Amino acid sequence: MIEVHGKSVYTELEELVEPGHTALIVVDMQHDFLDADGLFGRLGIDLSMYDTMRPRLAQLLAAAHRAGVTVIHLQNTALADGASDSPSQIRFNLRMHSTARADGPPLQYTVPGTVGHDFVPDLAPAEGDLIVRKYRSSGFWGTNLDLLLRSNGIETVIMSGCTTEGCVESTARDAMFNNYYVVIATDCVASDHKDQHDAAMLLMEHRFDLADSDSIAACWTQSGDVA
Repeated sequence: MIEVHGKSVYTELEELVEPGHTALIVVDMQHDFLDADGLFGRLGIDLSMYDTMRPRLAQLLAAAHRAGVTVIHLQNTALADGASDSPSQIRFNLRMHSTARADGPPLQYTVPGTVGHDFVPDLAPAEGDLIVRKYRSSGFWGTNLDLLLRSNGIETVIMSGCTTEGCVESTARDAMFNNYYVVIATDCVASDHKDQHDAAMLLMEHRFDLADSDSIAACWTQSGDVA
């Protein structure tokens, strides 16, 4: 920790991720995005990065639960018939998914009441975890995420999930703008487009703290919070 302008600033990883003031944010671990028989898998989108990331995130989730870290799952949500999409959001989605939809209509995914909206079983919320539905890339926009973080005394968010360049980075930036420390769990974020993942990681390493899941979990073990 250092003092700057009379303010105490966390600088070490163990300070940043101290269990009492840290939340693990798990972004959009849902069937439509991750599984071969989900919408993206059926469209032939490359899900290989998720296959590598999922067991690492499952281990980090387990460590967070043992340490008493607050866990918040973000759940991407799109209402049926485009009820939650403005014209500009539709244009955004058309551009983002132009290759996958092959000049077809906007993709419909993670609609409540469909299997695609559900969390995948290996990364599903545990009892006591919090769930925040979101309708935009950022988990802060139009949700109660900030209220939940502040109500539970959270100072640091650890970002995990997908996609690195999309909902993860958008939420991370908004977390910083809302005065939270941000740590990116480097081996627990992934994308269906490796070049975009790499580009996002390059940008984020100059803005946020980066650490792999083993280093984060080791801090919790060393603090005596993990048996």
